[in-house]
Amino acid sequence: MPVLGIGGLFFRAKDPDALSAWYREHLGIGAGCVTTEGATPDEWSWQAEGGPVVFAPFKHETDYFAADKQFMLNLRVRDLDSLLEQLNASGIDIITKPEWNDPSIGQFARIHDPEGNAIELWEPPIK
Repeated sequence: MPVLGIGGLFFRAKDPDALSAWYREHLGIGAGCVTTEGATPDEWSWQAEGGPVVFAPFKHETDYFAADKQFMLNLRVRDLDSLLEQLNASGIDIITKPEWNDPSIGQFARIHDPEGNAIELWEPPIK
């Protein structure tokens, strides 16, 4: 197969500059951000760490995320508990449900960006 991975995620925003700044400040993602040690930041991309990506269309009737949204962003994280503490300190509402967690899949939490887009935070199990 010639496809190597996801090259970008593009979506509409009421205020793209403010939303980009929110993602950089609270999650460390977006243009100019670097996750991979030794990577060089640039003005267009986020240098992300490689790893598993779930690509899964959901049924139109799903209640797993808001009916008026066409997507939900899932971000793979390290040390979910520390990230949740930082987000809570910034006044960001956090949703957790025990049924979302599974020792073989990982732990999950959900937040929303300022424009109401769901962001699922996923800490895979340590292998």
